Amino acid sequence: MTGAKRKRSAVWRKIQAVRFEDIKAWCLRRLPILQWVPVYNWKENLIPDTVSGMMLAIQQVTQGLAFAVLSSVHPVFGLYGSFFPVIIYAIFGMGRHVATGTFALTSLISANAVERLVPSVSTNLTTNNNSGVLGLSEFEMQRIGVAAAVSFLGGIIQVAMFMLQLGSATFLLTEPVISAMTTGAASHVVTSQMKYLLGMKMPYISGPLGFFHIYAYIFENIRSVQLEALLLSLLSIVVLVLVKELNEKFQRNIKVVLPIELLLIIATSVACYYADMEYVYGLEVVGHIPEGLPSPKPPPMNVLPEVVTEAFGVALVGYVASLALAQGSAKKFNYTVDDNQEFLAHGLSNVIPSFFFCIPSAAAMGRTALLYSTGAKTQVACLISCVLILVVIYAIGPMLYWLPMCVLASIIVVGLKGMLMQFRDLKKYWNVDKIDWSIWVSTYVFTICFAANVGLLYGVICTIVIVIFRFPRAKTLSLKNVKEEEYKYKTEDNCESLKQVKIVSVNNPLVFLNARKLHTDLIKIIQQDSTSSHTCEDVNKVGCTICFSHQGGSFSFIKCVGELLTQSSHSERPVLILDCSELNFFDYTGVSVLLQIYMDCKNRHIDVLLAHCKDSLIKAMQYGGNLESENPIFFESISSATDAIQIHRSYSKFSEQSEV
Repeated sequence: MTGAKRKRSAVWRKIQAVRFEDIKAWCLRRLPILQWVPVYNWKENLIPDTVSGMMLAIQQVTQGLAFAVLSSVHPVFGLYGSFFPVIIYAIFGMGRHVATGTFALTSLISANAVERLVPSVSTNLTTNNNSGVLGLSEFEMQRIGVAAAVSFLGGIIQVAMFMLQLGSATFLLTEPVISAMTTGAASHVVTSQMKYLLGMKMPYISGPLGFFHIYAYIFENIRSVQLEALLLSLLSIVVLVLVKELNEKFQRNIKVVLPIELLLIIATSVACYYADMEYVYGLEVVGHIPEGLPSPKPPPMNVLPEVVTEAFGVALVGYVASLALAQGSAKKFNYTVDDNQEFLAHGLSNVIPSFFFCIPSAAAMGRTALLYSTGAKTQVACLISCVLILVVIYAIGPMLYWLPMCVLASIIVVGLKGMLMQFRDLKKYWNVDKIDWSIWVSTYVFTICFAANVGLLYGVICTIVIVIFRFPRAKTLSLKNVKEEEYKYKTEDNCESLKQVKIVSVNNPLVFLNARKLHTDLIKIIQQDSTSSHTCEDVNKVGCTICFSHQGGSFSFIKCVGELLTQSSHSERPVLILDCSELNFFDYTGVSVLLQIYMDCKNRHIDVLLAHCKDSLIKAMQYGGNLESENPIFFESISSATDAIQIHRSYSKFSEQSEV
């Protein structure tokens, strides 16, 4: 009893020790909406968010209908999937410009479970066997039950990964692997839509090499292609591509882009209705769209063991694609994203909506790019789109009965243009690092031969194995002999000219394993205001060493670079010299991080110079980034870099004195 009382008293003391500030900090960390809503600028941000929200709602509706069909469920469930997950992510997500909702890759993965457990028995989306729920058949309710179960279990897996703090392991997901996986998955999606584009009656084909079996079936049954559906599909694709290209070309001159998807849906639906294409030409149409929101109902738990594979695919593929977009928007608009918090946000965006008959969700590249182009500022744009989607669900939905399925398939294919255009990255990877190029190609091949989750797993394993074999060949320990006499100057003016020069030596290979850590710690050095000894301790943890700067005629460790940001009285811009003499090899991620460091420092008005760079590194950086600078940034040695700084500053002082 004594031991039990002691344990209870210890727990009670811990509970009493929790302060209100601790609870507040936890809520702000886990509910990002509490951070940006109180400081939301209604005057400056409401109008662009409203415009973006209206444009986003149009795309959410069209993609929701299309991706629901891709997921082998009734189109109305795509509307629900464009409503509920958006609200959840706006509360828990950190990406201000991330548009979550239905997603092609997760829809394709969940379709495997739907077709396996509830195989298609009829081509009609609605039959006479009414289940009493939303006016849909029992067959359709069984199908959405499986898709909702995939969403529920996938969300549970993502929440579990959040609790295990696995967000920090995302450094294993390199850009070539993500690019290859998403491109391969997009190829799968296009292939799955061929039956609608061609108007063919085709059985569901999946499994290993299913990608090739589909095209083999098409060529074997080429005579069964419906000419009317093919012509309408081609016309829709041409119109969509042409108008989208014009929107991109003139987006700087026009504030609102032309909603071509909406106009195409209206035009084809009206034409199909008046020409009676469903019966005259046999075109497959969407059919009845139920009105209103469904009552919450838990997904069928008895099928969870049957959908474990698809749930893991949804959890990993959806998170990887969404995180890449969140990190891209954070980099573009200068804010931070917590990888682990994104696990929680997307997990809850799958778990909670699964009770409202929603298919698996994730962020989509096309919708996020739309928010960029229309000038969205915050997640308010996504919430405004939810209001408009609600109007569609309650009022406009039934009018979509006559929408041809081949038009929806065309919208899906054109919407994947951004992912398919990632084939152009192959030239970039070839010029920067041919090993990354080989990883991209092999990951893409594995993805189209098997599945997106298999390709992702292969890419991660392949990258780790290659790095393990490359690291032993690199020099990890070296005795560096720095000739300090090279930096001794006789006059006081020379000493003053080098006060703001700081030197950082990169002593390890720069690859995906340590690139992000290097970037983070270097930015910390720039931001923090601490003593020189404290700075050196922090940097030594990640394999970088602070060299020295010349101050007052003697050599010492450098001061915190963050102090430079507050020294606005000095006319000279601070300079950061990166010594790359020990940077033995790098990959595409490492080059991207160096370019990001260069741009971050440029935004902070700090000049970055690189010394002792190998020719391959110089070529990769010049190819991978737009290094616009009036002065050269690559130097043969540290001494040549400091000489150039001194000459430039002496010339600047001379020019100022001449003007005076």
